[in-house]
Amino acid sequence: MNKRHYVYILACKSNKSLYVGMTNDLIRRIYEHKNKVVKGFTSRYNVDRLVYYEAFDGPEEAIIREKQLKSGSRKKKETLINGFNPQWKDLYEGITV
Repeated sequence: MNKRHYVYILACKSNKSLYVGMTNDLIRRIYEHKNKVVKGFTSRYNVDRLVYYEAFDGPEEAIIREKQLKSGSRKKKETLINGFNPQWKDLYEGITV
């Protein structure tokens, strides 16, 4: 049985910085971003608000989608977020995976 995989977009408080990532444990990974467990872009720029995510049945599809989102324009990312989460609320507390 394949474990679910997730592609997600994080935003900083002002929504100026966005980050696209992939994981097989969405709750754990967002917790790590929020608590700056891993040093890097998200910890340096306080990008820790989950504003968008998609679920996949396997890693292959998630990797393809992550690459699509990373290579897409900011406008495309904003359109996705606006359709999924128009208020750009932090979805972390309400994750049901």
